[in-house]
Order: sequence, then structure tokens, then C-alpha cells
Amino acid sequence: MFNPIITASLQEAQNLLTELISDEMFVHDIKRIASQIASVFQHKGKLIIFGNGGSMCDAMHFAEELTGRYHLDREALPAIAISDASHLSCVANDFGYDSVFSRAVEAYAVSGDMVIGISTSGNSANVINALKYAQKRECFTFALLGKDGGALKDGCDFQIIVPSANTARIQEIHSMIIHILIELIEAELFTKAGLQDTNPIIC
Repeated sequence: MFNPIITASLQEAQNLLTELISDEMFVHDIKRIASQIASVFQHKGKLIIFGNGGSMCDAMHFAEELTGRYHLDREALPAIAISDASHLSCVANDFGYDSVFSRAVEAYAVSGDMVIGISTSGNSANVINALKYAQKRECFTFALLGKDGGALKDGCDFQIIVPSANTARIQEIHSMIIHILIELIEAELFTKAGLQDTNPIIC
């Protein structure tokens, strides 16, 4: 007998993926964002990425795939996840938790960088504050969101909203989007240079 929790979760994930695959604008936006990030790297800019809880884990994963490697053996790409415990606790203690990401953006961001906030609700005050500060620094901004986009909807240069009320499903799709973005970035920046994919997709 199938466990109903397992089958319900898998069916919900499948339904959401089917919906997104058929959404031409969703697919187009992923490609457009990947091209912009590649352009940032080509112009010697960097990524600054942040989020809370599971979204912080996604930010860290995003950054390490760029500074390390994904499919290609290529040069490291500059990406910072705002996740250092000493920074977070210091700023939270001195300025309040709503400032933990904006303070890091103030420290690291320069014009032409890409600043990425990840929030399943779109309502996290510290993510909102940091993206607003990034705009003052003339950075490109990208919000990776869920549900209806929350307060961050239409507030950045780029956005992707995963239309689900289930945080777990949103985070799963966020992780997939991050992987696709990195694969597209590597393809745009490095496959033309003749580097070979060490982990090819087999069709």
C-alpha cells in the first residue's frame, strides 16, 4: 500500500512542475536572468545572495556552485552568500535583524553587481531592506519568490515567483531554478571556449 503522504507530496510536486513547464513567461524569465548574470560576470561584477532559513541554504548553495564548479571545469565566478554567523549576530545585536543583509550589501556591493534576495513569502523585512539598498547602489536586483510574491512582487529588476502556497514545494523549485541558472551561465560563458561538460545531460 502506498503511503498517502508520499504520494500526495510527489503528486503536488509533479503538478507544480507541469504548470511551470507550460508557462512560457516563466521559462523566458529564467533565460533572461541567466543572461544578465552572465553579463555581470563578463563586466567583472559579482553576485551577493541572501535569504532566511532554508532560503539562506539556497543562497549558500547558489554561491558555492559558482565559486566552485557545477558541470564545467572552469574559472571561479565571484559570488557571496551572506551567511557568516559572526556578521549576522553582530548586526542583529547592534542594529536589529532587519538590517543583517542590508549591512552586508552596504559593505560589499558596487554598481553593476547583481544582488539576489530569496524569500518564499516575499515579505521578509531583511530581504526587502537589502534589495532596496542595492538599488541605491545601482546594482541589478533579482528576487526569487513564492506564493503571490508578497511585498517584493514587481519590486526588483528581475523576479521569479513560484506560485504555490506550500513552502516545501517552493523551496524545491527554487533549488531547481538555481541549478538551471548556473547551467545556463556556464553554457553562455564557457562552452564557447571549448570546455567540456563533465556531467552531461543524457537524453
